[in-house]
Amino acid sequence: MTDDQVRRIGPGPTGGPTPRIARHRHRRRGVIESVTALACLLAVVAYLNLDTDPEPPAPGGDFSAGEPTVAGRPTGLPGTVTEAGVASPGLKPRQRPPSPTPSPSTTPMPSPEPATPVLTVAEAEVPAVVDLTGLGTRDWVHWGLVGPDRTVRKRDGSGEIRDEGGRGQRGTYDTNPEGFSWRDGAPVGSADATPTGTYACGVGNGFVLSVAGSGELRTVHLFAGLWMSRGRLDVRLSSGGPTTMLRLEDPHTNHTAQWVIRFRAPRGQKLVMSWTTEQTFGGCGNVGVQAVALR
Repeated sequence: MTDDQVRRIGPGPTGGPTPRIARHRHRRRGVIESVTALACLLAVVAYLNLDTDPEPPAPGGDFSAGEPTVAGRPTGLPGTVTEAGVASPGLKPRQRPPSPTPSPSTTPMPSPEPATPVLTVAEAEVPAVVDLTGLGTRDWVHWGLVGPDRTVRKRDGSGEIRDEGGRGQRGTYDTNPEGFSWRDGAPVGSADATPTGTYACGVGNGFVLSVAGSGELRTVHLFAGLWMSRGRLDVRLSSGGPTTMLRLEDPHTNHTAQWVIRFRAPRGQKLVMSWTTEQTFGGCGNVGVQAVALR
């Protein structure tokens, strides 16, 4: 209602506005207050940016107390939830340790079993000329050319053949029915079918020869003989086992033989060959040795 209208109506009984005008003013004031209150409320809501359906925080973000509990996180305790679990306040989240690289197997390999010792002996014919260079590819030794107690050896040979002595006095001879040749000797560089050898007269006298073991299978050629006697050859391994015994006899003249011995003995052990006079048939019955070759 405008002021002109109020003036036309005139004052109330008490000199103030009429009751109708007073009611109208009171209603308008209430509307204005309601609008003002609603505006203030909307301003507060906009300021607080309240949302009836808030978006879930980004992974790793903070949560306010009272929000829904996250699996793996204690209720009401602030912290950062990561893939690895809960981090204490102020500390970096724990990280998963790198997967350990598988280490190579350390299972010890079983040690190979020691090779079984081997010992075989066979007698063979002696060729008219024995080529020690071709036969003794590892080592060879010849007796009798340079004296009864001296030998000619393979130059740069393995040194596995050894003369370990024996009973009786030694002598040399040059009537062997077969000859021995070589091209790689020392101290005599070469020989062409020499018939020389060494001998020891009397029962129980003779020679002890050996070949060092290497763990490998080896072949030994022993060239030996006798004159008017019976000789006995004993072959054994120093590591033990049975002894192989062979005999050779000629009561009238000289006789020679080749024994082929195959053996295997560990390092530190050896093949032992004993060649002795077991019986004589007159005069200086004896046994003799010409050569040993190893391959």
